[in-house]
Amino acid sequence: MENHRHASTGAALSMTSGRKTEHIRICLEEEVNAAGVTSGFNQYAFRHNALPEIDFDDISLSADFMNRRLRTPLLISSMTGGSETAGRINERLAEAAERRGWAMGVGSVRAAVEHAELASTFAVRRKAPTIPIIANLGAVQLNYGFGIDDCRKAVEIAEADMLVLHLNGLQEVFQPEGNTNFGGLLQRVEQLCQTLAVPVGVKEVGWGIDDDTAIRLHNAGVSFIDVAGAGGTSWSQVEKFRSGDPLRRQAAEAFAGWGIPTTECIQTVRAALPGCALIGSGGLHSGVDAAKALALGADLAGFGRALLGPAVQSEQRLDEVLGRVELELRTAMFGIGAADIPALKATERLVRK
Repeated sequence: MENHRHASTGAALSMTSGRKTEHIRICLEEEVNAAGVTSGFNQYAFRHNALPEIDFDDISLSADFMNRRLRTPLLISSMTGGSETAGRINERLAEAAERRGWAMGVGSVRAAVEHAELASTFAVRRKAPTIPIIANLGAVQLNYGFGIDDCRKAVEIAEADMLVLHLNGLQEVFQPEGNTNFGGLLQRVEQLCQTLAVPVGVKEVGWGIDDDTAIRLHNAGVSFIDVAGAGGTSWSQVEKFRSGDPLRRQAAEAFAGWGIPTTECIQTVRAALPGCALIGSGGLHSGVDAAKALALGADLAGFGRALLGPAVQSEQRLDEVLGRVELELRTAMFGIGAADIPALKATERLVRK
């Protein structure tokens, strides 16, 4: 079995940084949206309350997640890290998250565990001293030489409050350097949950987590689940643009519509695990989407690629987008008469169209 430590060469470092920068470019410039499947938010609507009996200025967005109090129930989802470009983006995201009280995930810290030179691109705590930060690793790496100490190191590099393991099987199939041995992974995840000092969560990357999988993960000791449903970025589409193999490029097209809609994931996982901390992400674009995710059962609403372009553009543009999302969320709450997040989560005014 290949051990990741054997890859610590200058060539490997250059390849890793290049891959991370290429992912950013493709996500910004190419058509990488899922096709043939939607997040499902367009299938739901709030029944308007013309007499909300609350003061708009008194509406509270405060939320609790993993025993932490947040100013908003919003998350900048794990996106990037591992290159100079990615490091600058992470700094800007962290500054904005701290300023506005969002939680933040970083991209896979594997690159920095393997190459210490890349650690600074994930070191966002200095820019975000108070918010929850979530470190991130590919779960499959537990089958490719990554052990408990490596996971601890990933958490230390990001100075994170928790670790999320991402499940990205289809991406690994289409990635030229992909790791596809997902056998026996649940047991390794369970061992990590029992050993690591910080909470361990699991997320998809855009194809969704169903209720059966969520139950297995929860029973293994996973503390939180990010459903990361279909309808936003398709990583088979992203890898299609990286592939030099015509056959794989063609095959990737068949999976543009693969996955479970985000709304379905949130509902089914919440019904199966009423007490589990739950993040709803995958194809969210507005504060109204966030309000729907929360009303369906999520504890946090996560935004990914919708923030990448603004983060690259400017600090001001990113702040404007975060502010717009918050205003939309607060206005949706006003429109149904929900004065705080618990009231939003308990509403019966979200109906299927």
